[in-house]
Amino acid sequence: MPSEISYVEGPAISPAELAGLFRASGINRPVDDLARLAKMLAHANLVIGAYLDDRLVGVARALTDFSYCCYLSDLAVAREWQHCGIGRELLQRVKRRVGDEAMLLLLSAPAAMGYYPKVGFENVENGWIIKRAR
Repeated sequence: MPSEISYVEGPAISPAELAGLFRASGINRPVDDLARLAKMLAHANLVIGAYLDDRLVGVARALTDFSYCCYLSDLAVAREWQHCGIGRELLQRVKRRVGDEAMLLLLSAPAAMGYYPKVGFENVENGWIIKRAR
C-alpha cells in the first residue's frame, strides 16, 4: 500500500469530486446526477475517503447503526490505484469503526464478484431486492 495515502473519516466530499472518483474507478453510479450524489453523501452515516495529497482516490460509503448491521453501499478506488491495498484498507477501517457486533454486507457489481471473497466476505443466498426505478 502506498505510504502517501491518507485516510479521513467524514471528509467533505463534493458531489463533483465523488463523480470524478466514480468515473476514475469504473464503478457504475449516477455520475451525471450531482443532486442525487449530494443526497447519497448527505444520508450516508459512515464515509471514509482515501487521499493522495488532496486528491480523492478511494471511498467507502456506508449506512449503519454501529451495532447490528452495516450496508456498504460504495467501495471505489481510482483504477490507477487499484491493486495497491487501498480498498482493503478502507474495508478494514469500516469494519473497525462499526465494531465486531455489526455484520458488513453489500451488493457487488458483477465485475467485482471475485474481489470480495479475497478480502473476507462470504457469499450469502438469503437476500431479496426490489430494484430501483432509475
